[in-house]
Amino acid sequence: MQLSSVPRETAVPAPAETVTLDVSGMKCAGCVSAVERQLLSHPGVVSACVNLVTEVATVECATEADPAAIAQRLTEAGFPSQPRQTGRSAPEGWSPAERHQQETRQQTRRLAIATLLLVFSAIGHLNLFGGPTLPLLSDIWFHCGLATVALFGPGRSLLVDGWQGLRHGVPNMNTLVGLGTVSAYTASVVALVFPGLGWECFFDEPVMLVGFILLGRTLEQRARTRAAAAFQALLALQPQRARLVAKKDLLPEEELTETHQAIEIPADQVRVGEWIQVLPGEKIPVDGEVVAGQTTVDESMLTGESVPVRKQPGDRVSAGTLNQSGAIALRATRVGSDTALASIIELVETAQTRKAPIQRLADTVAGYFAYGVMAIAALTFGFWYFLGTRLWPQVLAHGDMAHPMTHDLMGHMVSHASETDPMMLSLRLAIAVLVVACPCSLGLATPTAILVGTGVGAEQGLLIRGGDILERVRQVSTLIFDKTGTLTTGQPTVTDCQPLTPDGSAETLLRLAASVEQGTRHPLAEAIQRAAEDRTLALLPAKDWTTEPGCGVAAQVQQQQVMLGTADWLQAQGVDLSPEAQALGDTYAADGKTVVYVAADQQLLGLIAAIDTLKPDAAQTVQQLRQMGIRVMLLTGDQPAAATAIARSLDLSPEDTLAGVQPSGKAAAIAHLQAQGQVVAMVGDGINDAPALAQADLGISLQSATDAAIETAQIVLMRDRLTDVVAAIRLSRATLAKIRQNLFWAMAYNVLGIPIAAGILLPALEFSLSPAAAGGLMAFSSVSVVTNSLLLRRFSAAPSSKAR
Repeated sequence: MQLSSVPRETAVPAPAETVTLDVSGMKCAGCVSAVERQLLSHPGVVSACVNLVTEVATVECATEADPAAIAQRLTEAGFPSQPRQTGRSAPEGWSPAERHQQETRQQTRRLAIATLLLVFSAIGHLNLFGGPTLPLLSDIWFHCGLATVALFGPGRSLLVDGWQGLRHGVPNMNTLVGLGTVSAYTASVVALVFPGLGWECFFDEPVMLVGFILLGRTLEQRARTRAAAAFQALLALQPQRARLVAKKDLLPEEELTETHQAIEIPADQVRVGEWIQVLPGEKIPVDGEVVAGQTTVDESMLTGESVPVRKQPGDRVSAGTLNQSGAIALRATRVGSDTALASIIELVETAQTRKAPIQRLADTVAGYFAYGVMAIAALTFGFWYFLGTRLWPQVLAHGDMAHPMTHDLMGHMVSHASETDPMMLSLRLAIAVLVVACPCSLGLATPTAILVGTGVGAEQGLLIRGGDILERVRQVSTLIFDKTGTLTTGQPTVTDCQPLTPDGSAETLLRLAASVEQGTRHPLAEAIQRAAEDRTLALLPAKDWTTEPGCGVAAQVQQQQVMLGTADWLQAQGVDLSPEAQALGDTYAADGKTVVYVAADQQLLGLIAAIDTLKPDAAQTVQQLRQMGIRVMLLTGDQPAAATAIARSLDLSPEDTLAGVQPSGKAAAIAHLQAQGQVVAMVGDGINDAPALAQADLGISLQSATDAAIETAQIVLMRDRLTDVVAAIRLSRATLAKIRQNLFWAMAYNVLGIPIAAGILLPALEFSLSPAAAGGLMAFSSVSVVTNSLLLRRFSAAPSSKAR
C-alpha cells in the first residue's frame, strides 16, 4: 500500500501592507482620535492604531499605499509626521529619542521662565495679604507685563498649538487652555484700559495657568520617559558596530585578538555567512554560530538567567548578548531585523501600539471632548450671567475668592471688597471649566500602562503582543498544555527496543527506525537517532519521505517501505497489529512511555519505547494556575496510557486529559470547549500546535518553539520556564487593573471636576475653583495617571496571598 503525501494547505491571501509613521504634535486623546480619523479617510486604509505615548501610528492598507502621502496628509492636518525609517536613514532631528530630548530641553526652559514670572507675581500680591506694598512689583501695569510675557513667551507654544487644532477642526487640550488664558488676559486688559467699567483685573490667572500647566507637562514628560525606560533599555542593547574578518579554514587562537586584521562596519550591514570577530567585553552584533575560540556569554538580556553560558565552536550566540571571557569568531546566521533581539524589539513596539478594547470608550469620548467642554463653558457663562446671579445674588459677594485686583489712580493694586460684577463671575467660572477639563488623562490611561507593562514583561522574558491580549487573559477560564516539549523536557530517551519477528534483533530494528527518522526533527525522531548513535549503528540510505504530523513517518529504505508511528496510524495504513504487540505497547504506555511501532512492507517488525520526563516546574505551575481559579488540562497526541501517567503525576483528572488527539483534532477539541462557554488558553511549542494556538482565545508559546508556533501565539515566554505562564497571566492582570484604575480616575476627575468648576457648589457652599486652581488640578490629573502606571514597575511574578 502506497502512502499519499499530505495535502498542502490552501494558499492564504497576502496580508494587508503595514505602514508605520512617527507622528508629533499629539497632546491628548482628542488628538489621537483626530489622527485616526484622518488616517481612516485616506484611500486604501483599512485600519489605523495611534499611540499617544510612543507617538507612533500603525496603518494597515488593503492596497499598496504611499507612506509619504499618508504622512503628508497628517502634516497638513497639523500633526507633523514621517514614515518610520529603518537603519540610519532617518533625517537628523527626526529620531523619536532625539525629538523627545529636544522637546524636554525646550519645555524645561519654558518652565524656568514661567516659574520666575510666577515668583514675581506672588511677591507683588504680598500687599493683599497684609504684606508690604513694593513700588514696582505691586503696580498693576507691571503685572500686566508679567501676564503678557507669560502668555507670549513660555505660553506661546500652548496658544499656537491650540489655535492650529481649532483651525483644523480638531480642538485639543491646548485649545481649551488657550481659550481660558486668552479670555482671562483679554478681560483684564479691558478692565485696565477702561477702569470705568468696574471690571476686575486678574492678570495673575494667566501667569499661574501657564506655570501650573508647564509644570504638569514637565512632570508628565519625565514620568512618560520613565515609563518607556524598559523599552529604551531594550533598544540600547542593539550593537551599532561589527568587526568583519576574513574567512579561514582554521583561525589560529592567537589571531582572534588581532584587531588590525578586521574591518569595522555598521552592524546592520553584516551579511549572512560573513565572519565576525568579538573581543571580551563586547556585545555580539548579530545572531551567529561560533567558528573559533571559546568564551562565556552573558545571555541575561534574553533569558533572564544571570549565570554566563559557555560557548565553543558550533554553539549559537545571539545579538545583544555580552561576550565575557574570550575572543571568538562567529559566522553570521541572522542579521539586521532578522536577529532574535530585533524580533523582540519589534514585537514589544507592536504590543505598545495595539490598544486594549477597554480604551474604545475613552477614545469615543475624547473625540468629542473639546467640543463638549467648550459648549459646557458657554452654557456656564450664559447660565450665571443671565440666571444664576439673579437666583442666588449672594454668590456675587464671593467674588474675592481668587483675590481679584483693582487699581487706584496711581496704578497700585488694591483688594476688592465690593460685590463682583456678574460678567466677571460668569467669565471666571467659564474659564475654570475650560481649564479644568483634561482629555489628556483619558488619552494616557491605557498606553502608559501598556508601555510599562510590556516593558517590564520584556525585562522578565515575557512578551505580550498588545493591549487587546490583556483583556483576553483576564477572561481565561481553561488553560490547556501540550505535553511533549511543553510540560516535558522534549528530550525523550529510548528505553526499550523490542523486535517482534523471529529473525529480528534490537540493533536491526533500531538501525532501520533511525534511518527513516533522518528525514524528521521530532523529539522522538531525535531520541531514536541518538540511541542509534550511542550504539555506533551505521544508518542506511533512505528516500521518498512522507510525514503525517502527529501520526508517523514513512520512507523507502533498501527497497522496503518502512513506516514508524502510532498504532492507529499503522493500522490505517493496512498494518496488522497482533494482540501480543498491542498488549506490550499498553504495558510500556502504562509506565508513562511513548511507543513507536515499526513496520516494513505492511509487516510489523517491532516496538520502540521512549520516556520523556516532566519539567521540574510543571507540577508547581499547574498548582499555581489552579489557585488562580483556572482549570488546567492536558492535550496530547500520545497514547492514552502514557498521557494518563503524566496526568497522574500532575494530579490531573481523567476528564482533564485529552490523549491520542491528532494535530487537526487539537483545534477541534479547543473549539468544543469554547462552544461550552469556556475561554481557552493554549500553551504549545511545536508546529503541530500552531492550529490549536490559533484557535484558542489566547495562545502562549515557548521561545524554543517553532517559528510557526511563535508567530501564532499572543504571548511568548523567552526563558522557556513553565512558571512564566503564571507570571505572564499575573502581569497581564496587573496591567489591565492599572488601565481600569487610570480610566476610572480620569473619567471621575472630569465628571466631578467640570461641574465643580462650573459653580455647582457655589450657591450652597460658596465654593468654586479659580482658573489657576483648575489649571493645577488639570496638570495633576495627567501626572497622577502616568505615576499610577509607573507603579507597575514594582510588579513581581510571585503569587499573592489571595487567589483570583
